Amino acid sequence: MKVHRLCGLRPSGSCPTLGPVHVAHLSLQDFRSYATAEIALEPGVTVFVGPNGQGKTNLVEAIGYVAAHGSHRVATDAPLIRQGASRAIVRAGVIRDDRRALIELEINPGRSNRARLNRSPVPRPREILGMLRTVLFAPEDLSLVKGDPGERRRFLDELLTARAPRFAGVRADYDRVLKQRNALLRSAAAHRRSPGPEVLATLDVWDSHLARTGAELLAARLGLVFELSPLVAKSYSALAPGTGAASLAYRSSLGDAVPERPGREELAALMEGALREARKQELERGVSLVGPHRDELVLQLGDMPARGYASHGESWSFALALRLAAFELLRADGDDPVLILDDVFAELDTGRRRRLAELVAPAEQVLITAAVPEDVPVELTGVSFTVEDGEVTRAI
Repeated sequence: MKVHRLCGLRPSGSCPTLGPVHVAHLSLQDFRSYATAEIALEPGVTVFVGPNGQGKTNLVEAIGYVAAHGSHRVATDAPLIRQGASRAIVRAGVIRDDRRALIELEINPGRSNRARLNRSPVPRPREILGMLRTVLFAPEDLSLVKGDPGERRRFLDELLTARAPRFAGVRADYDRVLKQRNALLRSAAAHRRSPGPEVLATLDVWDSHLARTGAELLAARLGLVFELSPLVAKSYSALAPGTGAASLAYRSSLGDAVPERPGREELAALMEGALREARKQELERGVSLVGPHRDELVLQLGDMPARGYASHGESWSFALALRLAAFELLRADGDDPVLILDDVFAELDTGRRRRLAELVAPAEQVLITAAVPEDVPVELTGVSFTVEDGEVTRAI
């Protein structure tokens, strides 16, 4: 397969210059371990300190949920609801350039979530995506390097949506079409005979839909990787000097047919052709074999793939470099996202702690969780809260 390193495309619909932003207040109701919680926050560094299992991560998870409408810890909403409750509510008071907004999300597992902006209902929650942006570092990030390709695809797609919220709709459309197409393929494969004209005609329609939505997503990913690559290389070098050069490449399921600077129409045509070529195999296996859901973001250290070859420390540095690059890219768009470091420093040696602290300290707002104060580098001093037995107390 061809590995793509260059693409001049930039996702359309990126948000305009927005300026510094910070969360001024967090309010929780029946979220995770909290029946209720009210926490006033400030710009700069805030540290939540307490033993493991006391609810520190729940606080920053809630802020991340407001920004991304999803959790970095679980794939579904059900675990976010406090035991015995039927729903959870998360409110975040956000200040941007002296303008205040209240964002509220009502989480309803098994039903549609609801959103309010400044107390007024919003027709669809994704319409408020982009009002708060976060970049979250967490122990789970190691899967960006060591995990399956789906982890890296999700990283790209979540960053696309953070930059241009309309991609939430593009991703939803693609997933819907893919699901319908796979259902048709499974049905055809189960009958174990050649599909009739009606099935083939229906499959032609789904091919067209998949190619159109898939091309838009693929073009945006290629453009994103092009912009991320130098930022990842720079961040990795700053975190782990002398351990090799980090680089990114995008491997498409379309193979070598994809040119270096494709347009969406060109990609759609290429995808339809690839689907036609793969049809016999897809009908036999009952699954879609072509499209962005089969692609891979390749992480390399020097000439070797990071997955399987990088040491534990190198893998951590690469994962952090991806997050730092995302932060820098959002800042370059004119936005200063809230940085969240969830129990990250305990995983790092002294040198990486110090270098990471120096890189994130200039952010408008940095939220940190740590089991003990000694885990937090001196470069990141600020307001401190103690979290224990579900109580959040500001240190004097």
